Amino acid sequence: MKAVTESITKNRQPEPVLRTMTQRAFGAHRVPEGQGWAEELGHGWFNVAYLIRLRDGLPVVLKIAPPPGVEVMTYERGMMRNEVTALSLVRRATSVPVPAVYHYDDSHELCGADHFFMEYIDADNLGVLSDRLTPGEQQGYQRLIGATTRTLNRVPGPHFGPLTGPVPGRTTWREVFTGLVADVLRDGEHRAVDLGVPYATVRALLAARAGCLDAVTEPVLVEWDLWPGNVMVRDGALAAVIDHERALYGDPLMEAGFAACRLEGFGDPAGFLHGYGKPALTPDEDARRRLYDLHLMLVMVIETVYRGHTDPAQYDFARAGLARAVDALAPGAAVRPGT
Repeated sequence: MKAVTESITKNRQPEPVLRTMTQRAFGAHRVPEGQGWAEELGHGWFNVAYLIRLRDGLPVVLKIAPPPGVEVMTYERGMMRNEVTALSLVRRATSVPVPAVYHYDDSHELCGADHFFMEYIDADNLGVLSDRLTPGEQQGYQRLIGATTRTLNRVPGPHFGPLTGPVPGRTTWREVFTGLVADVLRDGEHRAVDLGVPYATVRALLAARAGCLDAVTEPVLVEWDLWPGNVMVRDGALAAVIDHERALYGDPLMEAGFAACRLEGFGDPAGFLHGYGKPALTPDEDARRRLYDLHLMLVMVIETVYRGHTDPAQYDFARAGLARAVDALAPGAAVRPGT
């Protein structure tokens, strides 16, 4: 049994419920018999996922959203519908391999939350594999992630914001992004999360620097969470990109691969940038990326409280990263033109 990541948002279900879910999705004739047909998959922090082998031997993955009694962050509400929408969009509009969705149930009748069955990808998780790779192999995979990200970013969007529809009152990219940060800050204050810096300081820095966001006028598909842990590889090639729940229409510079250009601990950006086809960020792009770093670190700090993390590693890492992001935006910092 693989190690399983613990989080209070994981909506685990007993075998009888899993059996009923499987019957509703595939019919009684394909429901597994006996024992050992459902195995919880590890690594994810938000949703619970099971590997289920149907009676005919087909392996499928069941993903279940958090239970209704567990509080989640504002941007995490409705994320499973957003993911199913993203999977459909990527399959329809690009050549990037993603799991097929077999059945989506948003009735909440069986587990109090959305759930869906999708294709099982028999491949290696790049995030798990990374420690065993040579530097050359790691660079090769980073180039692959960069090229894949660029392909996804070529998909145009009808609006800025969630794939499932725009947020009322948030039309421009500045309104959408500053709204995302405002939501995260309110979530942090609601749970009294210690950021290591005053909330008022973060709000003031965002207001002072937000003008650079007006340069973004064309929404495109942004995965935002496309890092090695969400990449499945087989024989040196991309087998699938997984976990699309945070995808949105926005600025491609929000992508995780660009975080390495500004933040310590996110690896060497050279391979990603080469694969993406971008030699370096322009001054105006660097200004926007500073704000995206701030948002990313805020999310990473605050989500540890909402998910009930007992291991402080992510909190400590993200709080240190947040301090650096704040320093990079502070008055007098060496901010390039365009900020």
